[in-house]
This record gives sequence, structure tokens and C-alpha cells, in this order.
Amino acid sequence: MSDTDPKVPLPDLEAGAEVQTIADAPPVAPAQSSAVSRGAADLEAVFDIPVQVSAVLGRARMEVGDLLKLGPGAVLELDRKVGEAIDIYVNNRLVARGEVVLVEEKLGVTMTEIIKADQ
Repeated sequence: MSDTDPKVPLPDLEAGAEVQTIADAPPVAPAQSSAVSRGAADLEAVFDIPVQVSAVLGRARMEVGDLLKLGPGAVLELDRKVGEAIDIYVNNRLVARGEVVLVEEKLGVTMTEIIKADQ
């Protein structure tokens, strides 16, 4: 993009910035939406690049001996509480948090907050 192109406002990613939830995000003005769609067209070359997306419900730590004792019906206690947000990773990098939803008898995830990148 050249310096004469309209600028799309980005969230403050400086250290100490708070996480912005999607519900709190300001709406995109019509003049900005054309810049966003043109920017998306500029990224078309990367649209077909596969990425790994993981939604992590929680984690547990145990010894191998205890792991081998697990069987059908065993309960594995995770480090999260019921109703707590789950972590969403893209290529092993935490990018968002969300909630589990049911969509046409399949599990899905709805993002509730975007996590700023650590630099």
C-alpha cells in the first residue's frame, strides 16, 4: 500500500493495552469498509495457505503411570472451570478466547475476545 492510500485504524497493541472484546469494537464506517475490502483483496495470495486452528478446553498434568491407568469412563480433571472461556490457537499461537457453541449438532467456537500479539 502506498502513503496515499486511506489508513485503516488498528487497535493499540502497545504493552499494557487491554484486551478488546468483539462486542466492544467500534463499527467500521462505510469509507473504511472499502479500504478493508481492498486490503483483503491485496491478501488474496495468502488465502489458500493452510493454518492449524486449535480450541483448548483446558490442560492437565500427570505422570505416565497415571495416564496408562486411564480407561473408558475415566474423568480427567482440567485446569478450567465450567463456563470459563477456552483458548483459541492458530499455528500454536494464542490469538483469541471464546465459548463452545452447538451448531447443527456439531461443536463450534465463538470468539469473545482477541488477544494482542506479544512482541
